[in-house]
Amino acid sequence: MNLPEYTIMTLIGMVVVIVLELLVVRSGIFRRAQYWAALGICLFFQCLVDGWLTKLSNPIVLYNPDEFSGIRFPFDIPIEDFGFGFAMITAVLMLWQRRMNRRSPVAEAADESRADVAGAGTEEAGNR
Repeated sequence: MNLPEYTIMTLIGMVVVIVLELLVVRSGIFRRAQYWAALGICLFFQCLVDGWLTKLSNPIVLYNPDEFSGIRFPFDIPIEDFGFGFAMITAVLMLWQRRMNRRSPVAEAADESRADVAGAGTEEAGNR
């Protein structure tokens, strides 16, 4: 069985991102409703834009039929586009969440200190 390149690369990208999240990064995004909501929003707009770009009646983007599975759904969108979008969005959100999870206590204390000083300055100005 000879799988098309775009299909193979999409599957590899999805598996790599899932494995990285579950075994390496462990940001916890798969357990967060915000992640799934963001993915749903992106999927909605991907359908609109990708459907317009790939419609078979007047395509703007052409795919080599030998390089993808040939399955198109909905609006003539190659299903590989959804896997690629999933991998790309998940990778970005995973790394972003990891950075947020790893904020150092020193940085958080500095942020709180700045907020306290700013709040105290406005209170003093109001007391004059």
